[in-house]
Amino acid sequence: MPSHPVRLQRFALTGIRRGIEKEGLRVLPDGSLARDPHPTALGSALTHPHITTDFSESQLELVTGVHASVEDCLGELTDVHRFVLGALGEQRMWAASMPGHLPPDADIPIGWYGASNVGLAKRVYRNGLVHRYGARMQTISGIHCNWSLEGATTEDYFSLIRNFRRHAFLLLVLFGASPAVTRGFAQGLDHGLQPLGDDTLHLPHATSLRMGRLGYQSDAQSAISVSYNDLEGYAQSLHSALVEPYAPYEAIGIEDGQGGFKQLGTSLLQIENEFYSPIRPKRVTRAGERPLHALRERGVEYVEVRCMDLQPHLDVGIDEHTLRVLDVFLLWALASDSPPDSPDEIREMGANQRLVAARGREPGLRLQRGGQDVRLSDWADEVMTLAEPVARALDEAHGGTEWSQAWARARAQLQQPQQLPSARVLADMREQHAGEHAAFGLARSHRVREALLAPPLPEALAQRMREQAARSLADQRAIDAAQALPFEAYRQQYLDPAGLLV
Repeated sequence: MPSHPVRLQRFALTGIRRGIEKEGLRVLPDGSLARDPHPTALGSALTHPHITTDFSESQLELVTGVHASVEDCLGELTDVHRFVLGALGEQRMWAASMPGHLPPDADIPIGWYGASNVGLAKRVYRNGLVHRYGARMQTISGIHCNWSLEGATTEDYFSLIRNFRRHAFLLLVLFGASPAVTRGFAQGLDHGLQPLGDDTLHLPHATSLRMGRLGYQSDAQSAISVSYNDLEGYAQSLHSALVEPYAPYEAIGIEDGQGGFKQLGTSLLQIENEFYSPIRPKRVTRAGERPLHALRERGVEYVEVRCMDLQPHLDVGIDEHTLRVLDVFLLWALASDSPPDSPDEIREMGANQRLVAARGREPGLRLQRGGQDVRLSDWADEVMTLAEPVARALDEAHGGTEWSQAWARARAQLQQPQQLPSARVLADMREQHAGEHAAFGLARSHRVREALLAPPLPEALAQRMREQAARSLADQRAIDAAQALPFEAYRQQYLDPAGLLV
């Protein structure tokens, strides 16, 4: 699948833009989940542009702006991270994707976003996730990377997405860092894992359990065969899942009989964000607008890469090397021939993802490509070779060698699997923490806190971030005070299928 030089020449390669959304659980010094409300010092989770929560009150999400520079993007993430850690006192941000020791599901606090309809809708949506999948699964954390290229069209982005999905196994091998979990996390599940420490389960060649059977997977959603051949086909697939009743979720119901709500609706997906995918086409929405409507009306603006684990050995979970490899991979996926997908290939891609998540470092592992067996190592080497010209093109556009160096380092790691993040995580667990995931995660969380708080945050930056937090609280109070429409009317209005159409 060679890259297409004419397609690559259409773009100014300095036109790549990036943003990062990093999730992480708040934990106490002993590693247990912090169950207090989202700290006031961090502002409002509803309105703060850079500090919010994901599923739980205990699950922070740090969001950067959009950056042309890899260094600037990571610099902003680091600044926000340092401010947050300074405001948390003795609490830490958990450094691993898979959680440590969790309380019972009922004691995992669901995110609270105030009394406004938009805030209540966010909370009710999370209630629905608990009823549908359980709270444990929602505490898994990762890093989402938003990526765009100036001049790319909706057709270009769907071409990228198809190739990304075909070859996402390579990213799981290179950057997967969740090969183990606590026994408590896997309790009651058909997990197939092996003991590592007394309280830890793993698979010896796993790359990312987060992206496998124990992670963000849904048997119900497996019935959705979403095609990425064009925007309308993608939109139609999601539209049906968003509007058609799904019997098991109808059985849950909507109201809880005590004036509250169990879920937003009874369709297979409550809202678009419930669809689990390693990559999504995205468009910034307007106030009150449904994401699917935004895509249908104005096309794809960027892609959101969602398969990246937190790398516990890195202070903010990601680094320049990772972002530069992503640049090369995504640009190669966009510039390469990308034939239409098919239901058979979609099933193949799902099976390959689960296999690589569980056994990606296994010598001789074979995947499926077009109905044929192919060695993962051969397929990976093919991609690394084909994308080398893309790395050189990025170097030339930026006047350096950083992208070629990152690509060469990634290739070297593939040839020495013990250097891969998932292998390093298991080695550290065995050698330093008696094979225990929770002890390893806590040690890395302590180390991250120490490293990021060692240099004091410049006072001007700290003051600016304190003011930003205060403004967000005032903004939420104004939204809460302006409340008028009863929530049930708001819910029905927001879920009206007409809002998904152009």
